[in-house]
Amino acid sequence: MTTTPLRKDAARNWDRIVAVARDLVDEGTPLQLNDVARRAGLGVGTVYRHFPTAEALLETIAAPCLEALATQGVQALTDADPWHALQSFLLRVVEAQVSDASLSTVAAAPTDTLPRTTELKRSLRSAGTTLLDRAREAGVVRPDLASADLVPLMCGIAYAAHVHSGTPADRVATAHRYLATLLGGLRATPPNT
Repeated sequence: MTTTPLRKDAARNWDRIVAVARDLVDEGTPLQLNDVARRAGLGVGTVYRHFPTAEALLETIAAPCLEALATQGVQALTDADPWHALQSFLLRVVEAQVSDASLSTVAAAPTDTLPRTTELKRSLRSAGTTLLDRAREAGVVRPDLASADLVPLMCGIAYAAHVHSGTPADRVATAHRYLATLLGGLRATPPNT
């Protein structure tokens, strides 16, 4: 969140806060700044100076995943094969959804606390829409699939993978299987069949 370089002690505190918050989110514990301060062994004021709200802290935790997905979206746009581009991007998205506990809450939030979060989410939506439009124009996906359908479909896969899997590795494998099934249903029927 901070744009100016931090003193060494402040930077250590920032890193500690983010690490503790990451652990809490990964454990499935709701993010409360007072709990973060207690677990980090820091004063509550120190945590609030770095992160005025739990949402700002959660968005900070999710930022590396969002940045990686945005980069993958840009890379997918350079793929000349519209089907492969869409498929590979959606695969990375669903992997992130089942691997990073912070992502679903931040992605589903109707408003963002940090401008960077808004920028990254906009980039992801744009990449998904463009990839789907390219695939539709190439005739490789069903024409009735709308861009607005992608997010709920991907969230459904991630939710089902969480519910029907045990370990994180199981969740990824299950999400891959569910995505393959979804993609099979989205694929346009070749004209000769």
